[in-house]
Amino acid sequence: MPVVPATLEAEAGGSLEPGGSLDITQSVDDDPLLEAQLLPNHSLQAHFRPRFHPLPTVVIANLLQVIHVVFVILAFLTGVLCSYPDPNEDKCPGNYTNPLKAQTVIILGKVILWVLHLLLERYIQHHHSKARRHGYGWIYRSTRHLKSLALTAHSAGNTALLLTLSLQHSFPEPSRVYLDLILAILALELLCSLTCLLIYTVKIRRFNKAKPQPDVLEEEKIYAYPRNTTSETGFR
Repeated sequence: MPVVPATLEAEAGGSLEPGGSLDITQSVDDDPLLEAQLLPNHSLQAHFRPRFHPLPTVVIANLLQVIHVVFVILAFLTGVLCSYPDPNEDKCPGNYTNPLKAQTVIILGKVILWVLHLLLERYIQHHHSKARRHGYGWIYRSTRHLKSLALTAHSAGNTALLLTLSLQHSFPEPSRVYLDLILAILALELLCSLTCLLIYTVKIRRFNKAKPQPDVLEEEKIYAYPRNTTSETGFR
């Protein structure tokens, strides 16, 4: 019968039993993986906690609102000072708009303002698409129509101005009436645009202030900690 060396038994870390079977047992203390120090629970939570990405569209929207208000004020001043004294001449005192007429300057300013609102709408859409990719689908859906309402109001104002100018070209007699229509369109457009942008900025400010987690994590939080649970303790 072959003899098993003692060194084999020592290297195997076990004992040789009678009958030729070798029982190999490894001590738990010899495992180097179990000696590694585990990370604390709070550090794991901080590592896997998603980073909040705020929407930086409030500042640009507020700036464009200020530009819009200034434009309408200047348009009213230009119309009153340049066209109301003599509607047939349509020239400002001091020829500040020379060689352009007052109404032409107002229309050019309106076109520039529409381009700025178009750029704002594209800017807002870009950042809201990024927020949706980060998991914030609720804010994207809740402002779906609100993001483009200001641009829609300006486009409707452009259509009304184009119609007014077409009527003025065909029937140029009541020129002061057309100026009143243009200023009324600008005022109504300002009211609609400011209302839409104010509602939008309030929503985005609340969103940035709350710093919510992505929608999936917020739903898990609601399911894990329901608010409508009633306590079993109380008075009978």
